[in-house]
Amino acid sequence: MSGDSFMFGRTYSETSAFSDPIDDNSYSSEPSPSHWPVTKSGAQHQAMLRRLEMKQQEQVADDKLDDQESVDLELEMMKERFSKLLLGEDMSGSGKGVCTAVTISNAITNLYATVFGQNLRLEPLKPEKKSMWKREMDCLLSVCDYIVEFIPKSQNLQDGTALEVMESRPRLDIHINLPALRKLDAMLMEVLDSFQDREFWYAEQGSMSSKSTLSGSFRRVIVQRKEEKWWVPVPCVPSGGLSEKSRKHLRHKRDCAYQIHKASMAINSSILAEMEIPETYIASLPKSGRASLGDTIYRYLYTADKFSPGHLLDCLNLASEHEALELADRVEASMYTWRRKACLSHSKSSWNMVKDLMSDIDRTDKNHILAERAETLLFCLKQRYPELSQTSLDTSKIQYNQDVGQAILESYSRVLEGLAFNIVAWIEDVLFVDRNQEQ
Repeated sequence: MSGDSFMFGRTYSETSAFSDPIDDNSYSSEPSPSHWPVTKSGAQHQAMLRRLEMKQQEQVADDKLDDQESVDLELEMMKERFSKLLLGEDMSGSGKGVCTAVTISNAITNLYATVFGQNLRLEPLKPEKKSMWKREMDCLLSVCDYIVEFIPKSQNLQDGTALEVMESRPRLDIHINLPALRKLDAMLMEVLDSFQDREFWYAEQGSMSSKSTLSGSFRRVIVQRKEEKWWVPVPCVPSGGLSEKSRKHLRHKRDCAYQIHKASMAINSSILAEMEIPETYIASLPKSGRASLGDTIYRYLYTADKFSPGHLLDCLNLASEHEALELADRVEASMYTWRRKACLSHSKSSWNMVKDLMSDIDRTDKNHILAERAETLLFCLKQRYPELSQTSLDTSKIQYNQDVGQAILESYSRVLEGLAFNIVAWIEDVLFVDRNQEQ
């Protein structure tokens, strides 16, 4: 045999060199296939197959190496975040970090910024971003599995003796709100995934592509946004506008996202309302609610026979979100100032006691009336400006909150509320461009 045929001689025969000898009479007149000469072209073919197989094995090995490197990188990231969680974000390790509740709240907020911070378009999340969001949120939310409350339960022994034992169950606020937030989260992902195939596209404000000039509405969206969000890509539509099917789909998803926004905001508001008011905020309250609000608003609150918060807001003619937030801070501070004054006749000084005693206050008391009207005005203000940032009290509650369960529910509902609001705004931008294209 030649050198090439010797190398691949095992290819054509499974006969082993250690097989038992066979009687000579058993040979047939035809030569054995194992002794057939192997041609040069056949050897080259086998060599090519072997090289191809080796390349495939090398590719598999490289893929496994890349996967391992990716797993190692993710593991290092998880180690880093877990360490920051334990250290309370104090890298010195001296124990001066924030409490666990604030650390988890910051972790959820930062994760949202990492995953959705660069996602400014109506399009599905990248697979790696979606995987990161699901994996790390599952890790952070798993803390809630161990937050329980104990309730008495009657248990009968075999001899008929009745015993009362304590049974654990998930804490009520977590049991109610966490499954709802998970559902809202999944619904928002479905809304984004539904824009895989779309008739519109995006152009950065700093560039004008050939497609973007077709819409003729590049600048109109910027005017609509009042230059407040110049960094958001501008949607563009075909010269003939969107199809009716696409418009119907956009309106449907807008309505879905709006309902998700309302549900998330309601959960967030309820959690914030349950949080304790920090003593630092109580200490910073103004001595006079009238001085905080101003004479004009105070006189309307106090002298109006039929108080209408909507009419008052119309008269104030707020020009920006900043002015609305400033008014919300002043109204909220005045509300708690009047509540505190209404409870001064009671000897109990704890603010929690004050909240419990509010039901015993004379409903005709001047401070009580002012506090109730201020609360109504604040509620109307937040409804008129749903995108309003958190008030000073809300920020203070989050900063000084020590309840881990409330921190998780508040931060989770807050980021979902923000994402839902953004989706509604993005859809409105596309519909705005489409309407102007028709004109």
